[in-house]
Amino acid sequence: MKFKKTDLICDILEKDESTEEILTSFGFHCLYCPASQMETLLEACEVHGIDVNEVLKALNAKRK
Repeated sequence: MKFKKTDLICDILEKDESTEEILTSFGFHCLYCPASQMETLLEACEVHGIDVNEVLKALNAKRK
């Protein structure tokens, strides 16, 4: 199962422990903040000015 723009940050982190390192590499440093836990990946990318498609590409690189 691939990650989607509509996935919540908390769900992404829960599904695969390697996602924390990937998200941090894009500049997400508040991953465990209560507010960020309930944001979708798209919302988090918009807040941080990050291209959601690039993040999805990295998150899904090893998923089938």
